[in-house]
Amino acid sequence: MGFVNQRREKILDMIYEDGQVKVAALSRIFKVTEVTIRQDLEKLEEQGLVTREHGGAVLSNARSNVIDFQLVNQRNMEAKIAIATEAVKYINDGDTIILDSGSTTTEIAKLITGFHNLRVITNALNIAMILGRESGIDLNMTGGEFKSPTLSLTGEKAAQYFDNIHADKLFLATAGINLKTGLTYPSMSDLVVKKAMIDTSDTVYLVADSTKIGKSSFASLGALSLVDYIITDADISQDDMKKFADYDIKYIIAKQ
Repeated sequence: MGFVNQRREKILDMIYEDGQVKVAALSRIFKVTEVTIRQDLEKLEEQGLVTREHGGAVLSNARSNVIDFQLVNQRNMEAKIAIATEAVKYINDGDTIILDSGSTTTEIAKLITGFHNLRVITNALNIAMILGRESGIDLNMTGGEFKSPTLSLTGEKAAQYFDNIHADKLFLATAGINLKTGLTYPSMSDLVVKKAMIDTSDTVYLVADSTKIGKSSFASLGALSLVDYIITDADISQDDMKKFADYDIKYIIAKQ
């Protein structure tokens, strides 16, 4: 049952990211029959996590999340708030920063107050709503396709926004950090956006709670060398700290 549970977990990650999945596409991705995928979706529906529809499934509470402007992923919030508190220390007046979509970057946005001549670029509608009320911030948004679970804009249009743009700092989210698979995400559509964000930024801070270390999601963006610093929480294991040190990966531990 191990492989079955892993597959269902990855399917659920995809739904949490994109809001919906298609049976035919999942069958190709996981190299199993469509009957097997339907059984997976049936099990997830029994758990109240998804609602099956013709040809696929959708996130059960997607509509209410959009109405309430709430992110689907609200796990490990204490650690994420600590990471955000640490991350905001690296923002200075006059910076141009990019805030990726995600629950940790949303917490960073909540702490961005009292800055002067700060330019913020984001692909997250909820972050834009938080920062739109702050004076001293020049707020810019990408275009792109809307994803309800992450309240974000994605795809080629979102990536093209970063053409000929320079940013001092990027605060990047991820679903998994693994020395073998690198930075991984549940959705292919996000990879082009995150790559564009990285390419346009002088310094990249990966903000990720320690539960994501060692985890691999569906799609790989590339090696951990794409980022300059990892900001994580104090629950990071001694073994993971040693591995980061062995591979010369710079990390910052946020105190809770």
